Amino acid sequence: MPLFLKVFTHHQKKLLLVAVYAAMGISAVPVPAAAGSLRDKIMERRQEKQEQKAAQNAKSDGDQNEMSDADTTNISVAGLPPGTRVLRDIAYGSDQRQTLDVYLPAAVIAHLDMPVIVMVHGGAWKVGNKTARGVVENKAAHWLPKAYVFISINYRMLPDTRPLEQADEVARALAMAQGRAAEWGGSRSKFILMGHSAGAHLVSVLASNPAIASKAGASPWLATISLDSAAYNVKQIMERKHYRFYDDAFGSDPAYWQAVSPSLLLKQAAAPFLAVCSSIRPDKPCAQAEAFVTKAKSLGMLAQTLPQGLSHADINKNLGLENAYTAAVDKFLKEVDSSLP
Repeated sequence: MPLFLKVFTHHQKKLLLVAVYAAMGISAVPVPAAAGSLRDKIMERRQEKQEQKAAQNAKSDGDQNEMSDADTTNISVAGLPPGTRVLRDIAYGSDQRQTLDVYLPAAVIAHLDMPVIVMVHGGAWKVGNKTARGVVENKAAHWLPKAYVFISINYRMLPDTRPLEQADEVARALAMAQGRAAEWGGSRSKFILMGHSAGAHLVSVLASNPAIASKAGASPWLATISLDSAAYNVKQIMERKHYRFYDDAFGSDPAYWQAVSPSLLLKQAAAPFLAVCSSIRPDKPCAQAEAFVTKAKSLGMLAQTLPQGLSHADINKNLGLENAYTAAVDKFLKEVDSSLP
């Protein structure tokens, strides 16, 4: 036994060893109840740091890209197919943050009535940017050559705009994009709503309560793809031990928790829904995703879960690469509409 352990009691030794194991990422060890609680705290703090780091990276990437690409159109963007055309900062509201970017395939690929993907970035409802590489690059590189239009949106965030109002902004962006789709060669009837993390929560709110989108002037869309949301049942999250950033987003009012919980909002069948989830995150987002999908199926809705052994960040940035994950998303879209490229 190491000399330093001799000064601890037997119980303290167990707690110390569990803390060391947890810090090393080792979980397959006997864990007493008190030690399990300590390990949970360590894992919780680690996940919070990962969320914060991902959000900071998204903000950093967005700032860098915005500096290099601001006020430019009809350019080839690094990492995207040659001939990609980009329409930057198209306003859908009066605030400078209410803008979107439209990525169009090269003229030799583009044609009329193309399907349109609208992407909503994440960042704990408080940071992030539509130009971040993980949000755009691989997805656009995959779907533009298939003759899709790809749109990435910004929206106002915490602390001045709360999640329910953010969902309304996404709906307004969707409505504007549908109204102008023909200008870009897109089909109003072939919109796919996609979001990651906080953005996944926002598109899930719209999917479960389409009246929000309808009120904003949006038409029904073809499908919703949620990339690793862990907030389908916000009420359940807030009534249990949870990450502190959820308090910033959802506050302390149970009525508000109800109003932003996709699982509780879902009352009738809506557009087909794909819930991608990380099977390796400590907060187990796949459990909430599966509960939502089960309820959706019971209402007669086409809904699927797609668990992936990827980190929260990789769920976002790896979509579009040549891998089984991207192939599974394409397969889902074909099931929704066999005419999709």
